[in-house]
Amino acid sequence: MPRYRFTIEYDGSAYNGFQAQVGQPTVQGAIETAITAFCGQVVRIAAAGRTDTGVHATGQTCHVDLERDWPARTVMNALNAHLMHEAVSVLDCTPVGDDWHARFTAVGRKYLYRILSRPGRPALDRGRVWHVKKPLDAEAMHEAAQSLIGLHDFTTFRDAACQSASPVKTLDTARVVRIGEEVHLVFEARSFLHRQVRSMTGSLVEVGLGRWTPADLAEALEARDRARCGPVAPSDGLYLTGVVYETEA
Repeated sequence: MPRYRFTIEYDGSAYNGFQAQVGQPTVQGAIETAITAFCGQVVRIAAAGRTDTGVHATGQTCHVDLERDWPARTVMNALNAHLMHEAVSVLDCTPVGDDWHARFTAVGRKYLYRILSRPGRPALDRGRVWHVKKPLDAEAMHEAAQSLIGLHDFTTFRDAACQSASPVKTLDTARVVRIGEEVHLVFEARSFLHRQVRSMTGSLVEVGLGRWTPADLAEALEARDRARCGPVAPSDGLYLTGVVYETEA
């Protein structure tokens, strides 16, 4: 069966996460319904990762096996036509070998967290940024974030419902920059624990507000204690921006 890789963009605000759930609107459900409408085939797609309720994506990667060898452009256009009333868009579609897997072939994942740092609430980006009214010290946040880079036991920033076999992960990139009224946090790693990015972001905001020092963040990491984590950032500002594969690394 021909296998197709496609990159997906979606606004997670209207969905109960990525993973298909009976009776709930999900990104996976919307895509699978579109595939069935296109070719009549009932399928289960595979994705590079499962995003939570309200989390967005500009570079989610999926694959699907179809019974017929369709031109990739036809698949992309047909899915977008059937997704017209959904907050989901297929950005590209490419045939791949049957040994390629959206999740298991991936060697890296990239996330962006957007914070709107101003007194006035967002009107145009409501549901797409975390609104923090008080000023944030992005430089202090970046300094603190450097202690997260490398191989660590991230138990402090691991959700209680996380199903990962180990809390030990290697964080390759942790960068905080101010862009106008927004503070952007960029994280890159081979894989992440459940809600790790939102947990790290919430704690870094404590630094940005002056409630924690960079040393406090480092001590929280070393404590390996979930109780030492700061408030978990909301899902609104989180985006899966890209997935890296061996041939593209």
